[in-house]
Amino acid sequence: MERLILHVDANNAYLSWTAVDMLKKGYKIDIRTIPSIIGGDEEMRHGIVLAKSPVAKKFGVVTGETIYQAKKKCPMLSSYPVNFTVYKEYSRGMVKILRENTDRVEQYSIDECFLDMTGCLLKGETIEERAKKISEKIKNTLGFTVNIGIAHNKLLAKMASDFEKPDKIHTLYENEIESKMWPLPISELFMVGRRSVPKLQSLGLKTIGDVAHYDEKILIKRFGKFGKMIWEYANGIDNSEVITDYGKQKGIGHSTTLKEDIQSLDKLEKVLLSLCEQVCYRLRKEKMYANVVNVQIKTNDFIERSHQRKLPNGTTSTKEIFDVAKDLLKELHGKSTNKSVRLIGIRVDNLTETKQSQISLFDQVENKDTEKQNEIDNAVDKLKDRFGYGAIRRGI
Repeated sequence: MERLILHVDANNAYLSWTAVDMLKKGYKIDIRTIPSIIGGDEEMRHGIVLAKSPVAKKFGVVTGETIYQAKKKCPMLSSYPVNFTVYKEYSRGMVKILRENTDRVEQYSIDECFLDMTGCLLKGETIEERAKKISEKIKNTLGFTVNIGIAHNKLLAKMASDFEKPDKIHTLYENEIESKMWPLPISELFMVGRRSVPKLQSLGLKTIGDVAHYDEKILIKRFGKFGKMIWEYANGIDNSEVITDYGKQKGIGHSTTLKEDIQSLDKLEKVLLSLCEQVCYRLRKEKMYANVVNVQIKTNDFIERSHQRKLPNGTTSTKEIFDVAKDLLKELHGKSTNKSVRLIGIRVDNLTETKQSQISLFDQVENKDTEKQNEIDNAVDKLKDRFGYGAIRRGI
């Protein structure tokens, strides 16, 4: 039996979920219909735009730029804070509806899922009809829209869901690859990042179809495993399964591409603190301890560097993790003299459910300091949960 795969992607998730939650609480304006963004305190110049309304997009506001820059483009812009508690609520609601259709659901991220619908259709029902029912139920029950891609494998389903938005259903079967996918620019191919685009263009490859028709052996010789993968993807080849058994989470990370390249270490530390705050908040919500901290930067010449450090004790403390992250950033910054940074990220790894620690002569002093930091983190988290993620922010 040929597989039937859906990719369900919430449209503009952070902003849509915030809008629905506000309307539910009595707010009179749907922020999706006005110039608005999600990204933090609008008074803080180093806050980053994480999501934007369609109206804000018309003013040139883009994801990844600072809120200060966005407000210069659109002075009437309204900014709303990140609220992961709300996002998790609507994400769980979406997944619950999806699981009513099949038990083979893979949550690919907080706002997108793959469904293996093979053998799950009613007699006489088409996959397009089922996709329409899923879309309508999410819209009517939860108040936001989704895009759904339909295909015979995960790759093509994901590519299809990225076609025209919002609130659309698209198919991408093998016999539609030539007309629907091959004319697209290579930057639209899944897993092809901005750094790879100029390298592929240097070979004369401009569209996905160009890659599909190129000599696979040359791509493998030039790019190794990546070359083989993009050739297969360009030809719609993907045999990966919908994963329903994830095991334990191994790491939590967050990164952002800056709208303007930054060279100042002080400014980079402020962005890093914001990212660290989000990562540690999620870490505590998952009730996991981090044992490794990794900081990544990408410079304006697209050189990527990362440093990591093993912690002496497993921790959930924002201060402890940020202190280590700052040191790692300084090391990376020192090796990138006279270069500006376009991307910065932090990740915590080797997560454990219990605190792993090394024996220390100073345990008693360290434990008191740790307890104090835990109290601060817990107090901050409670304020975020009650008043919204952006209700309180740390300063350096």
